[in-house]
Amino acid sequence: MTEALRTLLAGSIDYAGLFPPASLEMAEAARNYEAYRSGPHSWALGRFILPSARLNEVDPDWSYVVLGMPPRAVPVCELKVERAAEAAPIVAMLPEGVTAYFELPIDADPAPLADGRGRAKVRTGGLVPEAFPAPADLVRFLYRCAKARVPFKATAGLHHPIRSMQRCTYEPDSPVALMHGFVNVFLAASLLWHGARAGDAVATLEEESPGEFRFDDEGVAWHGHRLSVDQLREARERFAMSFGSCSFEEPTGDLQRLGWL
Repeated sequence: MTEALRTLLAGSIDYAGLFPPASLEMAEAARNYEAYRSGPHSWALGRFILPSARLNEVDPDWSYVVLGMPPRAVPVCELKVERAAEAAPIVAMLPEGVTAYFELPIDADPAPLADGRGRAKVRTGGLVPEAFPAPADLVRFLYRCAKARVPFKATAGLHHPIRSMQRCTYEPDSPVALMHGFVNVFLAASLLWHGARAGDAVATLEEESPGEFRFDDEGVAWHGHRLSVDQLREARERFAMSFGSCSFEEPTGDLQRLGWL
């Protein structure tokens, strides 16, 4: 594995095994997360995602994300609002030290979240093809985040590294959709963070050939662009924080099949 790929994806996959399409019971999801923490790809594992009502069911030593208003101080929570301006009074009610992500509609302006404890969350897929936003719509959201210097995370539909046609669920008769790739999304976001044009980010999201992305120990190159390891690290630490996935094994398995791990 190259240093550039590791930098791009370190700690990036927040595990959402409790949620669709996996919809695991807590015991199984917890066993999985514990195994991933000590497994060969633990470097890519982020936080365990759970509803606030089930906070007492997880190991307090884990890194976790609470969905909804937390009943006590937690490191990270995620809430849903229709407009970023609605976040300020919610942030004011949160215990000190809590970082809050606010899921916004794809066409919302995240700029009001700047300079506070609020961060943005964007939905990149779902259980039906219509849930996957067009590349231009996703780039518009990411561009607004980058311009306002608002960190973001993505959720839903990012099980595969490269944009591709995939089934929306694990059912054999599930509809298929052209899904965004998490490598595409993080590289497009990194470009925008470092001042690239929106059109270059759209082309990055639309790329379906893994061979177009060339990782090495100094950086990554594609479409005439190149970002160094230091530039990727800055984008990850300050902007593209993580993505939620109900599977950890699918993303890492695909990376292995590509020969990138």
